[in-house]
Amino acid sequence: QVQLVESGGGLVQAGGSLRLSCAASGSDFSITGMGWRRQAPGKPREVVAMMARSGSTNYADSVKGRFTISRDNAKNTVYLQMNSLKPEEAAVYFCQVYTLGHGDYWGQGTQVTVSS
Repeated sequence: QVQLVESGGGLVQAGGSLRLSCAASGSDFSITGMGWRRQAPGKPREVVAMMARSGSTNYADSVKGRFTISRDNAKNTVYLQMNSLKPEEAAVYFCQVYTLGHGDYWGQGTQVTVSS
């Protein structure tokens, strides 16, 4: 099993910034992809950003140029720097980790609130 601990959510004004972190632990499974999804009330969960172990990234079109995903493979930690946040981006942000041969795992979610 993989345990994921997220941190960094909170309340920010529109135009502000937050940095999310997600640390994976508890398993010898080989971690491949790491990333973030979000879910706002009444909406489906959507991909925000993903990063392969190689460093290749994938972003939702709506966050390109404002959000930056990064990871520290030695620490099995993934980060999401979010700049110029918009009120409509208020959501629960979930960390997602893919493992080699053992499926994927989700964090408990961290709330991001953006006031207008």
